[in-house]
Amino acid sequence: MAEEEYIQQLRSKATELFLREEWKDSIDAYSNLISHCTHHQQQLSLHHPDHLQKLHKSLCIALCNRAEARSRLRDFHCALQDCDRALQIDASHFKTLLCKGKILLCLNRYSMALECFKAALLDSQAAGNSETLIGYVDKCKKFEFLARTGSLDLSDWVSNGFHGKPPELAEYIGAVEIRKSDISGRGLFATKNIDAGSLILVTRAIVMERSILAGKDLSEDAQLAMWKNFIQKVSEFARKCYKTRDLIGMLSIGEDEEELEIPDIDLFRPENVGNVDSCEMIDMEKLLAILDVNSLTEDAVSANVLRKNNDSYGVGLWLLPSFINHSCCPNSRRLHVGDYLIVHASKDLKAGEEITFAYLDPLSPLSKRREMSMTWGIQCKCKRCRFENEVFAKQEIKEIEIGLERGMDVGGVVYKLEEHMKRLKVRGKEKAYLRASFWSAYCEAYRSDRSMKRWGRRIPAMDAVVDSVVDVVGGDHRLLKIRVEELKKNGGGGSGLVGMEKALKLARDVYGKVVKKQAMKTLVEFCIGD
Repeated sequence: MAEEEYIQQLRSKATELFLREEWKDSIDAYSNLISHCTHHQQQLSLHHPDHLQKLHKSLCIALCNRAEARSRLRDFHCALQDCDRALQIDASHFKTLLCKGKILLCLNRYSMALECFKAALLDSQAAGNSETLIGYVDKCKKFEFLARTGSLDLSDWVSNGFHGKPPELAEYIGAVEIRKSDISGRGLFATKNIDAGSLILVTRAIVMERSILAGKDLSEDAQLAMWKNFIQKVSEFARKCYKTRDLIGMLSIGEDEEELEIPDIDLFRPENVGNVDSCEMIDMEKLLAILDVNSLTEDAVSANVLRKNNDSYGVGLWLLPSFINHSCCPNSRRLHVGDYLIVHASKDLKAGEEITFAYLDPLSPLSKRREMSMTWGIQCKCKRCRFENEVFAKQEIKEIEIGLERGMDVGGVVYKLEEHMKRLKVRGKEKAYLRASFWSAYCEAYRSDRSMKRWGRRIPAMDAVVDSVVDVVGGDHRLLKIRVEELKKNGGGGSGLVGMEKALKLARDVYGKVVKKQAMKTLVEFCIGD
């Protein structure tokens, strides 16, 4: 009886801490309680079935509550172990089924979570929680469908002006695989033809850290504090989740790229539980190198943040997008929605083609891209860089570049460049490469009434230049912006309708096919307003 009274005291203390949401202390208290219950049940004789039944019930509740506390601290692996132990005692325990379902939902294991919620609905306690449970069942079904099909639609949220919380998304991996890359180390490749705007990936950040901007940029101290918090969060999560730890360990540290293992894409699917026997930790030096090479920021040139807060700055670690290499002729872009990253094709992709981002601004000259590449520690060898390396060495191009830097009339810069390309017989994509590199001059000329009055008949039409640049850099919000500005300047009418269709097509390359036509018009308006 003394042991039973002591167990009751432990139960009361653990419950008190749990209700006060003191998760770490409640975990310790429940661990003590579980240890005593387990030891005591071994001492009970078969002649005390009533006592044994009560003890089993106490042990089940203790395991369930410890699982809940652990899940609040994102220790999902240990939380699931507690749920499974509790369900071994009582396979239909309502609270444990609910807890396990929520944990599996957090881990994006939608089918397994659905089974837990369905089983919980069969319990008599479900009557008072039926609305909540049915909500979870519906959510699991919706997410499972999205994860299987990639049928993502953000139209309602966009049309409502991004009011309220960002919509909950499901992880999705499209027709891609990881292979050895000619660009650098390993890359992500399309396994079938993918149309521009089509979804490639939807994935949630392992860890996301944001900071409020006091001015236009983060101060050095704020950046250091933010980076320190980010590293600590990643380290803590990797320590708790063996699957995450193993997957992070597969990422590049920027060295010996050719010797890296090519992981199977299925390892990154949420339903893959990983190697449960894994115990190898990532040392801090390696983790720092991994984060330095693979972390992504929300303000990248290849990204758009939906419902962007201009006063914040975010950095995160996403696993599969870390395999996407750089190109100055990128074919994909990313959207940030909350902690989720949505990757879509910004050009038509062919089966076997490598998916690429623009780490550097593709609408800048070769010299500026080289300067920026030093920050990233990359040396781009794409066709565009090789071609421009030869052309920018020519005296005429140097003079045009110098003239632009010294404030030469932008219309004259565009005219000289176009005339020089004619003399050199530069055509097709090579012409588009140079137009992209001198985009700032083209853009300023088209926006200047003075330049257009003087040079308008001697330089190519804006629409033709935008089309050629899009062919090189894919969808870009700056190209979309000038196209819509020109459309508004010229008014409506038949040509206006054609122009709007062209603008909406470009908008799909920029934002992906994640919204319907009317909502896309709203996104275009936001683009013009930025």
